[in-house]
Amino acid sequence: MKHLLALAAAAALTAPAAWAQSYSFASALGPEVPGASGSGSVLATFDVGAQTLRLDSIWFNLSGTTTVAHVHCCTAVPGAGTVGVAVTPGTLPGFPVGTTFGSYGITLDLTQASTFTTAFITNNGGSVASASAALLSGLETGRAYFNVHSTAFPGGEIRGFMQPVPEPATWGLMALGMAAVGAAARRRSRG
Repeated sequence: MKHLLALAAAAALTAPAAWAQSYSFASALGPEVPGASGSGSVLATFDVGAQTLRLDSIWFNLSGTTTVAHVHCCTAVPGAGTVGVAVTPGTLPGFPVGTTFGSYGITLDLTQASTFTTAFITNNGGSVASASAALLSGLETGRAYFNVHSTAFPGGEIRGFMQPVPEPATWGLMALGMAAVGAAARRRSRG
């Protein structure tokens, strides 16, 4: 068992620094209001070192055609409620309008004030750096959501609260830890 714990510790210490600086969040997208029919998914990758947010989304079967999309943050309760737009005033740059299905991807520069709404910056410390930190906190705690609006539902047709996606190293360490616990339990049951 000591060997397994030592191996787990060594793996944690030798993990590339980039793993510790990049966080992934994902969500299924579903109807925001009764009567909406759309669905889809979103993957967000927040790179702390580069200060970027990568968004990749797909949607289909919308009740109306797309009008805008953005990230909202930070609701009072994880996974529930509504709150103002945090990222990109208006809509995400280049987001396709007039479709009932499609995909979209963009990398946003979180060092630029134009990436955030003025209200989000003001309400989260008054600087771009504090707004970026607040967005990461909102993503980590499930209080940020991706939202697609349509002509049928101008207030928002589909959305999803993004949740942290465990890193591969985390899964590996968890598996090693479970193996160590299992080995210890077998030894106890034999003894």
